[in-house]
Amino acid sequence: MILFLREHFLLVLVQVIQSAIIFGLYWLAGNRNLSVALYAVFLGFFFLTCYLIYHYYSRRLFYKRLSESLLSLDDSIRSTEQSPISVALDTLLKNQYKHYETQIKKVEHQQEEHLKYINQWVHQMKTPLSVIELTAQALDEPDSSNIREETQRMQTGLNTVLYMARLRSIEQDFHIKPVLLTKIVNEVNGENKRFYIRNKVYPKLDVESEGIVVETDEKWLLFIVSQLIHNAVKYSSGKSNNIIISIYERGKEAVLEVKDFGVGIPEVDKKRVFQPFFTGENGRLFRESTGMGLYVTMEAAKHLDHRIELKSEQGEGATFRVVFTPTQNLTGM
Repeated sequence: MILFLREHFLLVLVQVIQSAIIFGLYWLAGNRNLSVALYAVFLGFFFLTCYLIYHYYSRRLFYKRLSESLLSLDDSIRSTEQSPISVALDTLLKNQYKHYETQIKKVEHQQEEHLKYINQWVHQMKTPLSVIELTAQALDEPDSSNIREETQRMQTGLNTVLYMARLRSIEQDFHIKPVLLTKIVNEVNGENKRFYIRNKVYPKLDVESEGIVVETDEKWLLFIVSQLIHNAVKYSSGKSNNIIISIYERGKEAVLEVKDFGVGIPEVDKKRVFQPFFTGENGRLFRESTGMGLYVTMEAAKHLDHRIELKSEQGEGATFRVVFTPTQNLTGM
C-alpha cells in the first residue's frame, strides 16, 4: 500500500492543482456561485478514487512482491500477474536469474579447475621432497638433520595449502564415520616424532577413557589435531619441554584438548587468531607463522559441526579444545 501511494502521489497532486485551477477560472470569470465548480471537482476526485481503487486491487500482488524481501533466489522467477508491467518484471527477473546462474556455474568451474591444479601441484612437490629427504639420510650430521627439517616444514606448508584449497568444496570432501579419538592422536604423534625431537618438546597423552568415539571425518580431524599440535610445539619450543594432549568427556560432549606451556596468546589477539592471515604479536616473534593454520582449522571444525575453544594467558601457554557432540563410549567392546 505504501509503495502504491508513493507511486501515485504525483497523480493526486496534479488532481489537486487541477481542481484549484478550476476554482480560479470560475472566480476570475466573475462567477461567484461555486456549486458547479465544486461539482466538477467532486466528479474529478470521484473518478480518480475509482481508478486508484481499481488499479490497486488489480495490481496488489505486484506491489506486494515489490515490497517484500526475497527469501530465496527461486522466488525471483515466480510469476505474479498477467498485466503488462508484471509480465515485463517477471521476464527481466528470469533473464537476470539465468545470467546469474550462468556466472555461478562459470565460477564453480574455475574453482574446480583451481582445486585440481592445487592438488596436482602439491602432489608433484611432495615427490621431489621425498627424494631430497631420502638423499639427506645418506649425509653426515648435522647436514642431514638440517635438510630433513626444512623438507618437513615444506611438507607441512604444502598440506596447509592443500586443505585450504579444499575448503571451497569441503562438503563434497566429507566422509563421516565413527572415529576413535585415541587412534587419531596416536597417528598424529607417530607422524610428528622427529618434529617433537627437533624442537625438544614432547607430548604427554592423558586419556580419561580409551573408548571415546565421535562422528567425524577422519582425514579432516587428523589435519585439525596436527595443526593444534604443531602450534603448541612451535610456541613452546625454548620455553617448555612438554605439551599435554587430553581426551575426556564433559557431560554429553567429548573433548580433545591440546595444552602447551609456551608464550601464550596476548589478550588483544584472542578474538582474531582464527582470522585468515592474522599472525598477531607472536607472529612477529615466530617468522614461520602464516596466519592460515588456525583459520583452516576453525572453518573445517564448523563444517564438521565441532567447536573450537580457546583459553590462554600471555606467558603461561594456551589451551585449545575440539568439542564433539554427541559422544559414544565403546569402553569394553
